[in-house]
Amino acid sequence: MDFAPVNLAVDLAVPDRPVHHYPVTIKQRKPMKLRKEDIPVIMQAPGMIMRAQPDFGEMTVVYHELPEGTDFTPFLKGLGNDSCHCPHWGYILQGAFRFIYDDGSEEVFETGDVFYAPAGHTAIVDKDLKFIDFSPTKETDEVLANVFKKMDEMSA
Repeated sequence: MDFAPVNLAVDLAVPDRPVHHYPVTIKQRKPMKLRKEDIPVIMQAPGMIMRAQPDFGEMTVVYHELPEGTDFTPFLKGLGNDSCHCPHWGYILQGAFRFIYDDGSEEVFETGDVFYAPAGHTAIVDKDLKFIDFSPTKETDEVLANVFKKMDEMSA
């Protein structure tokens, strides 16, 4: 759980003795509620919006809207096995998302599916997609850094 430090003071009064003032720092839980619209946009293009909020309880929460045909494979080149090494837990709000795992197996997640995708995959959008997922922040940051690097290389 994420906690934020809160500074306060405590006065200790003991009968027949002077009052002692003690500074105290306690940790208070950060709110873990977030509206989709408040998740920062990390990429936007016609028909596509990608939002991500890191460090949401040691996880990154993402909300993405991606058009049919979006293929993550070229953006994962350079990572181990040229695939995503980050596990994902999520929910498909609309559309269909096909995960292709390093062992060659495939799995399709569709509207209404709660999913878990283990590390070692790529993904292709089979039908215009809206989804939310939660993934470890460290691995998500590594994968997104590679995705942005590949996008920059492709646009140069």
